[in-house]
Amino acid sequence: MEVLAGYAPLQIGIALLAAFGSAFVRGLTGFGMAILLVPILALALMPVDAVLLANFLSLFIGLIEIRRLMRGAERSAWMLCALVLLFTPAGLHMLAVTSPDIARLVIALIALSAFVAVLLPQRSRLEHGAATTGAVGIVSGLMTGYAGMPGPPVVPYYVGRNLPRETAKASMMLVFTCAGLAGLGSGTALGVLDWRLAMFALLLFPAVVLGNRLGDKASDAVSDPAWRTVVGLVLGGAAAAAILRLL
Repeated sequence: MEVLAGYAPLQIGIALLAAFGSAFVRGLTGFGMAILLVPILALALMPVDAVLLANFLSLFIGLIEIRRLMRGAERSAWMLCALVLLFTPAGLHMLAVTSPDIARLVIALIALSAFVAVLLPQRSRLEHGAATTGAVGIVSGLMTGYAGMPGPPVVPYYVGRNLPRETAKASMMLVFTCAGLAGLGSGTALGVLDWRLAMFALLLFPAVVLGNRLGDKASDAVSDPAWRTVVGLVLGGAAAAAILRLL
């Protein structure tokens, strides 16, 4: 209980519910944990703590699935991982020097941007070249550091193409696992990581595992068109909720 001494019961309750719900969405869609989790946590915790707590949870859940993700991911995921690792420190530095209110607004707008981007028409799997992949990786790294959300550029990159669902899910999850590692490494290097968050994350992790497993089972019963519809609804709901809470 000493680990939780710095957190109010309401903060702990919000974190538990957010962890379970966002992990369910992750298992169902292959993404969404950070996009849903960070805006909610940022209303109960300092934005930097919210981002780093989400990084811990993303890394933990990714590591228990890492073999499956490495087998199923598209090769482009490794390039995105490298760029995310490289550019995350700059994003986290920007967050550390931004006021909490402005950071919460920017995080909400980033969630909205993911919803808008995924509405774009699907493209062929061959269209994305090195320049597009590079731009997605750079922006994802900056967003990982600033908002704990690598997803807004990565989700449209994979979901917006005609890829098999399992390939898209594994690729996204691999990038998000790397993003969690990048965020924590950057937080340590910049001296903004409170290591109590690691214990807090471990206490939340059973809720994440349960939510992820339930979501993964539900995903098996969903067709590809329905899955893409759920992706859009999740992104839209997350963005709307984050903006409404700010207002």
